[in-house]
Amino acid sequence: MLSALVWPSALSLLLAWGAASDIRSRILPNWLAALLLAFGLVFAAMSGGLETLGWHAAHSAVALVVGMGLFAAGVFGGGDAKFYTGMAAFFPLSMGLKLLLFVAISGGVLALGWIIARRIAPTKMGKDEGSFGKLPYGVAIATGGIALAWTASIAA
Repeated sequence: MLSALVWPSALSLLLAWGAASDIRSRILPNWLAALLLAFGLVFAAMSGGLETLGWHAAHSAVALVVGMGLFAAGVFGGGDAKFYTGMAAFFPLSMGLKLLLFVAISGGVLALGWIIARRIAPTKMGKDEGSFGKLPYGVAIATGGIALAWTASIAA
């Protein structure tokens, strides 16, 4: 039972760190994405061997390719793409669409809250404040990942 709580707890801490960093400075550090990727792949190898490791690595690879495309199209920030890629290592490829759904729902709720907050306090969140007028999507990525990690942990 304790081991079933370790990986979602560790993932939650790392993702919360990223969300806080994105809120504070609009930066998702490369070292954090690399740490997520490394821990996710180690977790996969320890929990199911080489086959499991392969499916987790495949999920990260797909996430990286899609994230790079979204970054190139100007839809996603580079830090967001790397952060999502690192987080994807904690989940097998078969959970990819579920993770995407959880992140998308979190993003929709975050965007709605962001729009409301900008209407209530436009001077604090105005467009003239550079990157701080932009939505910190790392928060949605972290929230979706945390929700899925605990959902998957409880179901296991």
